[in-house]
Amino acid sequence: QVQLVESGGGLVQPGGSLRLSCAASGFTFRIYSMSWYRQAPGKERELVAHITSTGGTTKYADSVKGRFTISRDNAKNQVYLQMNSLKPEDTAVYYCKVPNLGSGYWGQGTQVTVSS
Repeated sequence: QVQLVESGGGLVQPGGSLRLSCAASGFTFRIYSMSWYRQAPGKERELVAHITSTGGTTKYADSVKGRFTISRDNAKNQVYLQMNSLKPEDTAVYYCKVPNLGSGYWGQGTQVTVSS
């Protein structure tokens, strides 16, 4: 079955960095685009970043452009989100998603908290 397992979240001070990972299994990872979403308390889940199957095209929410970088390793079935210059407003649960497989599959999420 399809599984997405996020890791790498934690508590970081403003201005710090984190690298999230999402390990995928149960489907042919290399042919699917992947996305990172986040959901802050009391807010709707929002798209943060998206990467095509080959990694040739990436897209970002305006709020993270220039600070976050999405990448993938098709040999390892993993997608990553490098987050730099973190701000308190980046605090959220971060989810990876394979949006175009069936009705879409989500991971369980990893908490990122940016606070001094």
